[in-house]
Amino acid sequence: MKILVTGAAGFIGFYVAKLLLHRGDEIIGLDNLNDYYDVALKQARLAQLQSHSGFTFKKIDIVDKDALNDLFRVYKPSRVVHLAAQAGVRYSLINPEAVAQSNILGFVNILEVCRHHNSGHLVYASTSSVYGDNTEIPFSVDDRVDKPVSLYGACKRANELMAYTYSRLFDIPATGLRFFTVYGPWGRPDMSYFKFTKNIINQLPIDVYNNGHHSRDFTYIDDIADGVIKALDKLPSENYRLYNLGNNTSTKLMYYISILEKLIGKKAVINMLPMQPGDMPDTCANIENAVSDLGYAPHTNVETGLEKFVKWYKEYYGTGQ
Repeated sequence: MKILVTGAAGFIGFYVAKLLLHRGDEIIGLDNLNDYYDVALKQARLAQLQSHSGFTFKKIDIVDKDALNDLFRVYKPSRVVHLAAQAGVRYSLINPEAVAQSNILGFVNILEVCRHHNSGHLVYASTSSVYGDNTEIPFSVDDRVDKPVSLYGACKRANELMAYTYSRLFDIPATGLRFFTVYGPWGRPDMSYFKFTKNIINQLPIDVYNNGHHSRDFTYIDDIADGVIKALDKLPSENYRLYNLGNNTSTKLMYYISILEKLIGKKAVINMLPMQPGDMPDTCANIENAVSDLGYAPHTNVETGLEKFVKWYKEYYGTGQ
């Protein structure tokens, strides 16, 4: 298949594009290479993808509708994996305009080009942040999600509603995937596990919010990428569906930190802080429908996943800086 992967130089997009290339699909990778975090890391991911003959890269911002239309006219993708977005729950508190531009206007543009160019199945990224202040664990896709606690979560919930509307009005097969705390090699430097690793190695303090009482459904990147492709390969029977992609296990944050300490061989200097606005105390995914419908089967526990991440981090950054 000829597949458009937006956010191809991003963490999840890189892994998804790589798996699709390895199985023989032709990939058009789109990314704006913005400087939200280290552009060199994005370029290093991209360089690996560009070593494949089946990969074509286009530097395009999804806010630019004309550029998107031109790309669809030229390449005519048969399916779309939309992973480009302005990430960051906390970033959405300090730069709401950037989040709204990319995650609302950009998503409308993706829906519009899919509509007018008959691009087939659209698979797009949502997030566990849509569950907001829900307290019943594990989170189910059947739960109400009308009380997000961050603008990022609100925008992603809006994406789900817009995709539902377009699928009904314009017969666009659309599958939304709610990702739960994705981690692993080549990950995002703004994520806590990445910052914890850097600071523990360099014996700098780490900020731990909610006085360490958080728990998260940490999901290893290989499991997420596999779930995305399984969703892409199965058209929704009623044109629209949602899935949780998580590890189906909630891990205490302090235990997570203790694993990093053991792997790095140093104790963390912990700066305990209160709950931060926009944060959720606990997350855990009910993945029953993803397992039954898609054959989704996460298998990487946090001990194994963090071991792989720390090994990659030390190799990529050399001295661990």
